[in-house]
Amino acid sequence: MKITVIGGGPGGYEAAIYGAKKGAEVVLVEKAQIGGTCLNRGCIPTKAFLASYDTLETVEKAGDFGIKISGEMKVDYPAVLARKNKVMGSLVKGVQFLLKKNNVTVVEGFGSLVDKHTVKVKKADGTEEIFSTDYVILATGSVPITPPLFKYDGKRVITSDEILDFDQIPKSIIIVGGGVIGCEIGQFLAAMGTQVTIVEALPRLLASMDEDVNKHLQRQFKKDKIKVLCGDGIAEVNPFEDHVDVTLASGKNLSAEFVLAAIGRAPFIKGSGIEQAGVKMAERGRVAVNEYLQTSVENIYAVGDIINTPFLAHVASKEGCIAVDNIMGAKKAAVYHAVPGCVFTNPEIATAGKMEFQLKGEGKEAGRDYKTGTFEFKGLGKAQASGHIAGFVKVIVDADDVLIGAEIVGARASDMLQILTTAIHMKLKAEEIADSIFPHPTMCEAVMEALHDIHGMSVMKTP
Repeated sequence: MKITVIGGGPGGYEAAIYGAKKGAEVVLVEKAQIGGTCLNRGCIPTKAFLASYDTLETVEKAGDFGIKISGEMKVDYPAVLARKNKVMGSLVKGVQFLLKKNNVTVVEGFGSLVDKHTVKVKKADGTEEIFSTDYVILATGSVPITPPLFKYDGKRVITSDEILDFDQIPKSIIIVGGGVIGCEIGQFLAAMGTQVTIVEALPRLLASMDEDVNKHLQRQFKKDKIKVLCGDGIAEVNPFEDHVDVTLASGKNLSAEFVLAAIGRAPFIKGSGIEQAGVKMAERGRVAVNEYLQTSVENIYAVGDIINTPFLAHVASKEGCIAVDNIMGAKKAAVYHAVPGCVFTNPEIATAGKMEFQLKGEGKEAGRDYKTGTFEFKGLGKAQASGHIAGFVKVIVDADDVLIGAEIVGARASDMLQILTTAIHMKLKAEEIADSIFPHPTMCEAVMEALHDIHGMSVMKTP
């Protein structure tokens, strides 16, 4: 059995390696860099940058822990950039090594469908390679959205693709979009010395998360001297040789060295040949798939950012493996009721399942009976000892005490989320999870206390 995977991001390369381990003959086609957006222009480079920010903050607070540091402290941005590139390069080489060791054939070039069993690859030198295949997994990913209004030029008006490779820190920047990308990059740049303004058309940052989460983040952004303008859109953008002028919908005028468009990403399917292969489309330019990630053409599957599921690397990776399982004869449905989401700001934010605003709002989840339990980190010994007292854990259960949602704000939130993600996925009851023994002293004791708080039994929470 031959499987051809088009796209070498997390969904694509994991599907390729997993398929090879399952015994298939696998070809992986990638037009640019193995690792896709995640390894080269998204998850990994931003986290490498944020690690430098974390280190800077630790050094700045060293005196609070009895550690005296003398001499001038300053940011060496070329060194920060070099470290980011080193981390990226190491991980890309690691993936390439795994592909080779698992006998995955990697073809460099732009892959497209000729028909449902034929793939064409246009290479950088202009030559083409055409080969047949039994199955296809489309994993072509997404690209930043740049509306005509923004006058995107890649120089003064930029996206996350360009900002990650700047060799110098901007003096000032206007970030349009208060989502994950805008918040993470904005906080990093502010720590490096950039004057940052974030403009968000919706009433709050991180609109897909609860208000109590946003309050913690906005409080930190105020400390970081990041200017946040919510509830205001963009009316006009005018780039010049050395700056960009922006007019907001309210009439307010802003100016900065750069404007970063961080309003989201769009599926990348241009030139993929899916139309001529007979693959049907869904709304908003996405590929239509069934619960098994199979398209309207029985031997073609689609995963990741090109289908109507969360634009997250770990979702694409899981979907890639599910697609392979189903190609190999399984009937495994993709489920999304416990998708974890993380924002690597300071404080970190991690969520899974339903949010409280969804249960209170007007959508399909509104009116559902639920209870919440909360606990603040400042009530923990480990938090006080380590100096990480900001933040909280919130858990949400339904009328039957089954965990349906969770939010963590604070240090290492992303690392603590998994126990709650697993519980939501397995539809465990809060009482069942809380009955397990949590290690002491740890930050994850806040999870235990929040679970007990649902029933009014948190020992460490002040009444």
